[in-house]
Amino acid sequence: MHKDMYKKIESHMLSHNNDGAHDSQHIYRVLYYALDIASSYNVDKDVLIAACLLHDIGREAQFRNPENDHAIVGADMAYEFLIQIGWPEDKAQHVKECIFTHRYRNNNQPESTEAKILFDADKLDATGTMGIARTLAYKGIVAEPLYYVDEDGNVIDGHNEDKPSFFQEYNYKLKNIYDKFYTCRAETIAKERQKASIDFYESMYSEVCSVHKTGMQLIKKELE
Repeated sequence: MHKDMYKKIESHMLSHNNDGAHDSQHIYRVLYYALDIASSYNVDKDVLIAACLLHDIGREAQFRNPENDHAIVGADMAYEFLIQIGWPEDKAQHVKECIFTHRYRNNNQPESTEAKILFDADKLDATGTMGIARTLAYKGIVAEPLYYVDEDGNVIDGHNEDKPSFFQEYNYKLKNIYDKFYTCRAETIAKERQKASIDFYESMYSEVCSVHKTGMQLIKKELE
C-alpha cells in the first residue's frame, strides 16, 4: 500500500476512534498481528491493511445503540469510505466482507484468507493479560460490574450467567477463545498467553470469594 493511501485510511480510522477498550493502539496491534500472520500466506495486503485499520469504525454506532452490530455497521461504513476515495469496487467489497465477519459474537464466518487473518488478529488482542485489561476497561465504559452475588451473598463465578459482568465475559469469551483461531500462527501466540488469563481470573475469583465469606461471617456477628 502506498504511504499516502495508508495515511488517508489511518486518518479516517482515528476520526472514528473514541473507545478506550478499542482505541487506536488496539487497531495498531491488530494490524501488526495481521501482518505477522500474513507472512505465511499469499494475501492482498492492501485489503488486509485497510480491513485492520477500519474494522472498528462502527463501534460508536453500537455504543449509541447496542442493537447495532459494529461489524455490520462498520463494514458498510468502510465500503462507502473506500469507494469515496477511489478504491476499486471489488477491493472495497472484499474489505467490507472482512470487517463483516470479524466479530466473535455473531455467526458470520470469515471465508477469505484475509478475513480469517483479521478475525485471528482481532481475537489475539483478547488473549492473555491484554485481553483481561481491555475487558475490564470496556466493562467500565459500559458501567457493567466485575461480578454478581447470589441472594445469599455468595460470589457468582460467571458460568451459565446471563447478566453481563467481567466474570460472565471471561467465561463466555476470554476462556473459550483459544480454540477459535483459523491460523496456526495465531493459535501459537494465543496458547503462549493462555495461562496468564486463567491465573488472573482464578486469583481474582479466589480473592473476592474470600473477602465475601469472611465479611458475611463478621457482619452476621455484628447484627446478632
